[in-house]
Amino acid sequence: MNSKFYDSFSRLKAFCEKEGFKGYDPYDGLNSRFFQAIPFAKKNRFLRLAWIQAFKKAPINLRPFTGVKKEYNPKAMGIFLSGYCQLYKMDPQNDYLEKIRFFIEKITNSVSPGYSGSCWGYNFDWQARAFYQPKFTPTVVASTFIANALLDAYEIVRDPKLLDMARSTCDFVLKDLNRTYDKDGDFAFSYSPADNSVVFNASLLGSRILSRVYHYTGEQELYEEARKSVAFCCKHQKPDGSWSYGTYDFHQWIDNFHTGYNLECISDFQQYTKDESFNQYLEAGFNYYINTFFTAEGISKYYSNTTYPVDIHAPTQLIITLVKMNRFKAHRKLIDKVIHWTIDNMQDKKGYFYYQVNKYFSSRIPYMRWSQSWMFYAMTIYFNQDQPTLKKIQQKAHENVG
Repeated sequence: MNSKFYDSFSRLKAFCEKEGFKGYDPYDGLNSRFFQAIPFAKKNRFLRLAWIQAFKKAPINLRPFTGVKKEYNPKAMGIFLSGYCQLYKMDPQNDYLEKIRFFIEKITNSVSPGYSGSCWGYNFDWQARAFYQPKFTPTVVASTFIANALLDAYEIVRDPKLLDMARSTCDFVLKDLNRTYDKDGDFAFSYSPADNSVVFNASLLGSRILSRVYHYTGEQELYEEARKSVAFCCKHQKPDGSWSYGTYDFHQWIDNFHTGYNLECISDFQQYTKDESFNQYLEAGFNYYINTFFTAEGISKYYSNTTYPVDIHAPTQLIITLVKMNRFKAHRKLIDKVIHWTIDNMQDKKGYFYYQVNKYFSSRIPYMRWSQSWMFYAMTIYFNQDQPTLKKIQQKAHENVG
């Protein structure tokens, strides 16, 4: 670590706090008041999909001109909560506990009603190729990241309500998500209650929250159902150690950060359950991941077969994956090289990080969930791995100010 990293994080933190953690999202185009005012457009699947993709891929931010407002995103609240929990562990005397309580309140107030347990969705209608999700339709991705954040906070404040809420999320996963079974009785959880898609990282995120809550409660059902989902996804690992995104014909790409999700979740499953049955898949997946997605210059490739676009999710997930798999020290040089490149090429002078860098143009829109929350969380995890160096940098900065 060097002072450059600390300065980068300080500028990012200042930006997020100044914005009050509200912001835009790559997929929030349907929140446009202009689009909502077109009666036939709201009901047309192809127009919804085209509108979202136009907003997502445009090099300029169309939102201020079409009536899309900056809002709180429940998943972003969860990721920031995990980040501030990391900061609190390093410095309990700071004001981080106040922020932790702020995010807990926002998360508690944004639970999607009408389901078997606590669950969360996004603050916008979302049209994907596989399905349509109305605003705040809960997903396994948003719900489990948020529930994990609540457990991070539980380990600090020891409020049993946080553990209860995370346990409640397990009921959502077990009772409300659809399942796709194989001949052995193993299965994949669906992305949401409204679809039957098989997306490997999504199902594994369901496994991860079940196994983490099992770690606290010892409920055998949570372990057994989590294991079946992990087994299903491992069976779909390719011989080279990679995973496609999902099973649909249009989900056959192999990408950086979703591979990282898979590895993180399997690693967490093994840690929380002490079941190391899937270690061979984890090792094969890690070898593919670390040898495929990062260039000698420190660029985080998006896909297995092409570099661009460079998405901010990829470098952030590298840090998280390596720490979760206890391989931070072994790959420290790669991590530092990737962070250097990312700061130099993807951080704005205002402190926020860009969404994507493309070969011919870049998307410099300051997305709060997709970009800022993930970079914030990843850097706090990084600092927690090297606290002595961080304290020296902080002390030096304090002396320079003095």
